[in-house]
Amino acid sequence: MRYDTALEVPDESYWAVILAGGDGARLRPLTHAISGDDRPKQFVRLIGNETLLQQTIHRVERLVPPERAKVVLTRNHENFFTEMPASAFAIVQPENRGTAPAILYSLLSIANSDPHAKVALFPVDHHFSDDTTFIEHVAIAFRAVEQQPDLIVLLGAVPTSPEVDYGWIQPGEPVCCVAEGPLFRVRRFWEKPTRGLAEQLFHEGCLWNTFVLVSEVSRLLRLIRSAMPELCGQFEAVQPLIGTRREGPAMREIYSRLSATDFSRDVLSIRPRALTVLPVEGSRWVDMGTTDRVRAVLASQQMSA
Repeated sequence: MRYDTALEVPDESYWAVILAGGDGARLRPLTHAISGDDRPKQFVRLIGNETLLQQTIHRVERLVPPERAKVVLTRNHENFFTEMPASAFAIVQPENRGTAPAILYSLLSIANSDPHAKVALFPVDHHFSDDTTFIEHVAIAFRAVEQQPDLIVLLGAVPTSPEVDYGWIQPGEPVCCVAEGPLFRVRRFWEKPTRGLAEQLFHEGCLWNTFVLVSEVSRLLRLIRSAMPELCGQFEAVQPLIGTRREGPAMREIYSRLSATDFSRDVLSIRPRALTVLPVEGSRWVDMGTTDRVRAVLASQQMSA
């Protein structure tokens, strides 16, 4: 058990999904130079002695025990699964079809085990200079969902610059009757704005979108169903087979027909008013999606060593 005393969570309804099924194409030149092969970035030791996946699993274990954390992988990366801790519980997609199918598959698997689960979604390619601050905010989001079960809480990093390569969240009115916070309705998303717009968003108090969110599993499934009913229908038709010997063939059949869909673009961005955002300051969050960002983190660590 890796819980910090201040973060220990007795609630057995807390679950996590770690999204580790991407191909990492943008970072391929750097990861190939480090590893000597074509493994995706989540299986590479970019910062420190652990892979991005190992770091994310250990970060999540500070709040959610391993048996309630699902790591979503993709079959054609199986040569690199040895980089994953043996205690991790994996969902292996037949193919990579984007984040929307990966999230839907994992949520249905969790719903089969615990229909009342509260779930946090974690992309695998993040770096935090202060893990504790960030996980404390995830814990706040969990408690907000306990108080208001219909909430979907995104974590928005308080920006330090007018970054043009990040997604931004424009907060709206505050959410009432939540003990911890502050928590705001989402007014709008801005994806990779121009420099001028990024400077405007920065000065107006908008937030970087970390894509980490917390909600009840049933609430998230309703959100996906409202935005992508056809995708939901295909997966829900085989939901009773998840966890049985027939799961593999059923999922291969579904994935063979799917086009790639993105959870942020195809679900969150078209339902902003269904979402809330919790500002996170002090964690120094970085999306490790580009070579320049990886090098900047490494340089920062060398300067502080």
